[in-house]
Amino acid sequence: MGVTVRIPTPLRKLTKDQADVKVEGATIGEMFDHMEAQYPGLKERLMDENGELRRFVNVYVNEEDIRFLDGVKTALKAGDTVAIVPAIAGGR
Repeated sequence: MGVTVRIPTPLRKLTKDQADVKVEGATIGEMFDHMEAQYPGLKERLMDENGELRRFVNVYVNEEDIRFLDGVKTALKAGDTVAIVPAIAGGR
């Protein structure tokens, strides 16, 4: 069954304009590996060369920020919804 991943608009060109994709993976890290296999170039925009989430990328599993869970080691189960949200900076 896998998980549903909500793709932000700036990354949809890599997912053939799909807003939601179904992906397998027991953890966020594995999910990103599976996404990279299906949608090349996506993982490098989300994770750095050390396998850590980039600072400007927020990931939520069922509305819980993975930074307050287990990061990329956060466990996933079938039916979960993962949202990828790019950080937005504001100012004057």
